[in-house]
Amino acid sequence: MKGEQVKNKSKVHKLSLRGSSKLVAEFFHYSINTILFQRGVYPAEDFTAVKKYGLTMLVSSDDQVKGYIKKIMSQLDKWMIGNKISKMVLVITSKDTGEHLERWQFDVHIPANVRGEKDFNSKPYNENDINNSFAPIEKTESEIQSEIQSIFRQITASVTFLPELPGDCTFNILVYANMDSDVPIEWEDSDAKEIKNGERVQLRSFSTANHKVDTLVSYRLAD
Repeated sequence: MKGEQVKNKSKVHKLSLRGSSKLVAEFFHYSINTILFQRGVYPAEDFTAVKKYGLTMLVSSDDQVKGYIKKIMSQLDKWMIGNKISKMVLVITSKDTGEHLERWQFDVHIPANVRGEKDFNSKPYNENDINNSFAPIEKTESEIQSEIQSIFRQITASVTFLPELPGDCTFNILVYANMDSDVPIEWEDSDAKEIKNGERVQLRSFSTANHKVDTLVSYRLAD
């Protein structure tokens, strides 16, 4: 019980609820950019390399894309801190046919002691299912970062099994927020934009003492 265990205990990085919310929102920001780059939704020259999570990450330098993501993240940050989010989804859609080709889903789980007795019925807004609790485990900062690194490596490796996207594509972000959430007037209700007859692949997850995020990608099989 003493010695090594006590030494490891001192390394545990216990994030506050606000700190954990910020970490999850930041993860969403880099996930969106990484998916857009890896799936070729925008040209490679429209991205800039930055260091994050001990990895080289690519973020969009296109003003329109940056503006859209910034608007989404600004509201998402507020909802995360208020425990209002159960899910964020990135949907890639064909510009030519309007068909949804890929759906990247990030489920947010909150422990019962943080969630309390609030009703987590939620619906998607364009611009969030019942939220399951999980039993939090204390982790070091490096353990959390390692879990996040694994997810980004899986996203990068997804090109090995995902069909090549046909033609020009666009994307939308859906955020599943609680029914009692304050929603900006410019945001709209949306359908879930599910992939018809799609394949699903569960990716890795990461967790802090306050949140757990599961990652899933659904995609349409090539004709």
